[in-house]
Amino acid sequence: MSMITVHVKLFAIYQEAYQASEIDVDLPHNAPVVAVLDRVMAAHPQLEQWRSHTRFGVNFQFVPPETCLQHGDEVVLIPPVSGG
Repeated sequence: MSMITVHVKLFAIYQEAYQASEIDVDLPHNAPVVAVLDRVMAAHPQLEQWRSHTRFGVNFQFVPPETCLQHGDEVVLIPPVSGG
């Protein structure tokens, strides 16, 4: 099975968990964007509570969780935000 690498930008709770603003993730070819979240959750189970509230961006566009990734895509995990 061929692999791809995607560049993931982390914000808020995800950035705090990784102590980094960006990571690279290797995935099987044509993996859905939700696979990035699965990998993040596996590494940091305390983030599981945010799974259903996280949205996805790929190459500057909001996308549904089943969107297939391509090598070199830029993925953004968009956690819930609060503000005033």
